[in-house]
Amino acid sequence: MRGAIPGYPALLQPVVHSLLQSLEEVQRHIASVDPERLWARPHGAASAGYHVGHAAGSLDRLLTYARGEQLSAAQFAALKQEGEPDMAPDAAIRLADEFARAIERGLAQVSETSEWTLGEPRAVGRAQLPSTVLGLLFHAAEHTQRHMGQMVITLKIVG
Repeated sequence: MRGAIPGYPALLQPVVHSLLQSLEEVQRHIASVDPERLWARPHGAASAGYHVGHAAGSLDRLLTYARGEQLSAAQFAALKQEGEPDMAPDAAIRLADEFARAIERGLAQVSETSEWTLGEPRAVGRAQLPSTVLGLLFHAAEHTQRHMGQMVITLKIVG
C-alpha cells in the first residue's frame, strides 16, 4: 500500500507496485547470499538464483510481446542460459543488478504505455497465442512477483 506512483498510467499502477515490490524482495534477500545458497536446489526444486534470473528474462520477453514484437536471437540465447549456476563470489550482486536493470526497463515501458493501447491484441510466442497489452503487462508483473515468492521460500529452506 504505497498509493499512486507518479508518472505511470492509473490503470497500470498495480503493475508498477508489483514490479517495485519484486525489486525490493531481491534487494532484501539476494545481495548477501553466497553462491552455494544462491544455486542450491533443495529436493530438486529450482534455485533462488534461477528464480531471479528467470524472472528478469521473462519480464524482458513478456514486455517484448507487449510492444508487439517477437523475440530476438539474443533473447533466445539468454533463455538457454537462465538458471546456469554462477559460483563467482559476486554472483548474487551481479544477479541482483541484472534484475534491477530488467525492472528499470519494465517500469520505463509501463510509464510510456498509453491507456488507450491496453486492449490492443498481441501475439505471444511461436504459437502466436492471443493476448492484449494489458494482459501481458499484468502477467509480467504477476509472474515476476510469483518467482520472487519462490526465491524467498527457497532461501529459507536452504538456510
